[in-house]
Amino acid sequence: MTTEVIVHACYYPDGTIKEIGERPANLTGQQWFNFLCQKVPHAGAALSGGRHIFRLSPSDLDALKAEAGV
Repeated sequence: MTTEVIVHACYYPDGTIKEIGERPANLTGQQWFNFLCQKVPHAGAALSGGRHIFRLSPSDLDALKAEAGV
């Protein structure tokens, strides 16, 4: 069985990020979302109701956080 971390994001009506999970302290929610979209676009999925998720392995999430400067 493969373990996945699901990073949830919620949008404001104007399309900017209201909140996002697993966000490094040195980035805003919008910066973290943009970073994930750029680095792992295949892991993201838009959902109804102004939501988005990224499905990542724990090791991939740790590597992305390290790359983001955590």
